[in-house]
Amino acid sequence: MSLISPAAADALEGWLTHQRALKGSAENTLKAYHGDVVDFLAFITGHKGAPQGLGALSDMSVTDMRAWMAHTRSTGVSARSLARKLSAVKAFYKWLADREGFEPTAVLSTRAPKFQKKLPRPLAEDAARDLIDAIELQSEKPWVAARDVAVVTVLWGCGLRISEALSLQGKDAPLPSSLRIIGKGGKERVVPVLPAAQAAVDNYLKSCPFLIEQDGPLFRAVRGGALAPGAIQKVMARARMQLGLPASATPHAMRHSFATHLLNAGGDLRAIQELLGHASLSTTQAYTAVDTARLMEVYDRAHPKA
Repeated sequence: MSLISPAAADALEGWLTHQRALKGSAENTLKAYHGDVVDFLAFITGHKGAPQGLGALSDMSVTDMRAWMAHTRSTGVSARSLARKLSAVKAFYKWLADREGFEPTAVLSTRAPKFQKKLPRPLAEDAARDLIDAIELQSEKPWVAARDVAVVTVLWGCGLRISEALSLQGKDAPLPSSLRIIGKGGKERVVPVLPAAQAAVDNYLKSCPFLIEQDGPLFRAVRGGALAPGAIQKVMARARMQLGLPASATPHAMRHSFATHLLNAGGDLRAIQELLGHASLSTTQAYTAVDTARLMEVYDRAHPKA
């Protein structure tokens, strides 16, 4: 932060506090925002030749923004990552402009670089089942194996993010027919719980050696603390290697699989959006692109080009 003026540093902390308090942004998101804006402000310091106070920051030009983007790309940052950084800078500037009373047109009008959006990589239904079967064989401790199966089954059966599944508490068990989940940005949603997920959690609870307290974590680590995402990521990595599945077969892929399998079964896109907790329908529409891509692959195999 030494290359940033005290006023700019204070403004950045104020914006992050605003994001945390009013927007409910996750800590990892805030950390990324902090890094992106600090990098931008540090570049502007070097570009202008001195740390920029709030007055100087309000006088940003289109040329300044182009110089920052060109510099950032020259360091090997991808178009996708640059677009993310620009989004953070714009959000910071919009807040700062509202607070300080200046016009941030040069910053807000800067266009993000175009990039090819990555499509979700769901698993086929039989591959998802095989993966859960393989996960059960990864631990010599029966209760740990039951726990891992329960977590992954909940990811697939409820469409939860790994952080959402691991935030479940003892009071959530036995799992009801529906769960009230607090997702990104504090957005609340209700998701149905499949009998398979209920059964998997019940099986885990029967063998778990730790007392599951009402206000404590539902899923426990080997030493009794809260289970960390890395443990599930590692067990899935071992299982997918045994099955020859791609590296994209991660915990998050189970959430993608939940959405895609619902869509394939005729699920309504708007309803799936609500179940996933997507703020924008365009995010959920990525799954229709997945389905279309799969259909085109089948078409190409059936109708090879001459």
